[in-house]
Amino acid sequence: MPHRRSMPPIDRRIDSLQFLDICSPPVAEVFHYWDGQRAGRSMPLRADIDPNAIRRHLPGISLVEVKRDPLDFVYRLIGTREVYARGNDPTGKRVADNWFGANAQDVVANYERVVASRSFLYDKETFTRADGRRVVDESLFLPLSTGGDEVAQIMVYSFYGDAWAGSRPSARKLLPVLDE
Repeated sequence: MPHRRSMPPIDRRIDSLQFLDICSPPVAEVFHYWDGQRAGRSMPLRADIDPNAIRRHLPGISLVEVKRDPLDFVYRLIGTREVYARGNDPTGKRVADNWFGANAQDVVANYERVVASRSFLYDKETFTRADGRRVVDESLFLPLSTGGDEVAQIMVYSFYGDAWAGSRPSARKLLPVLDE
């Protein structure tokens, strides 16, 4: 019987500019806006982000507050596409209790990684929701500061590709703002 070598797990998260080679154009647009607002800093201030400048992407944006001692994450603003995708509005609730992804530990790990690195993170994930729908989600985690180098909030942009709606025309009704 042939011996099979076990493969190390593949990390689908990318924390380098290489993600721009594989991400969808809307994800790249949001990144370039955020990157331009940094002005030589590791991250922009929350006040540097002008919602009007990224208006067409707002339905896919969430703002998450970073709490300290102990480290925790709370949804502060959820875009309309995110509410549709989740089936609820988690504004004001903890990420650990109201996550959207494969599992809570995996979702929270993204936020922890952004806080530790004080830099962006791209994550392309495929998972199945409780209702059986298959989701392909590109999420871009972008740190924001209120001053200094400490992450105060994380702006998350999520983009659901065609696999979310599938080829069924009726599925497009689930996310009326999918087409950007």
